[in-house]
Amino acid sequence: MRMKGCIVVLALALALAALSGCATQGASRTANQDISPVQAIQRSADAAPRGVAGVFVMEVRGTGEDRGSAYLNSEADYRDQRCLTIEIQPAVYAQLRQAQGEAALSFYAGKRIRVRGEAVRTRIDFTVGGRPTGKYYYQTHVAVTDRSQITVIDEG
Repeated sequence: MRMKGCIVVLALALALAALSGCATQGASRTANQDISPVQAIQRSADAAPRGVAGVFVMEVRGTGEDRGSAYLNSEADYRDQRCLTIEIQPAVYAQLRQAQGEAALSFYAGKRIRVRGEAVRTRIDFTVGGRPTGKYYYQTHVAVTDRSQITVIDEG
């Protein structure tokens, strides 16, 4: 009877070890997957005020410029709560304009891109005459500080 008990305990221990190995493998596989805009927004909101590092994939449905930065948006309306915004910092945007000409921003329009970086929930204040009104909303931004962070996957 004692031998049977040892075999049962050993079998349970092996089964638990096998299951924990599967769980670990699944977690690492998830960590290497591309992150969609919706996942990026949800994860960055959960982690706020910290960001979420990863590789983000999206179709560029809207673009814009402001104060030397370029913006690539996953939605046509950048204020849409489902919109992930890729913010290309001024120095990188200047490099892209030099390499691609004035069409640098339109180069990405309609294309699927992959961006390595950190998604951060960013508060956007509404202003009147340059002063905050007290009303605000949140956007999720991934800053591109180096050209190697962004690649085109396909032409969309």
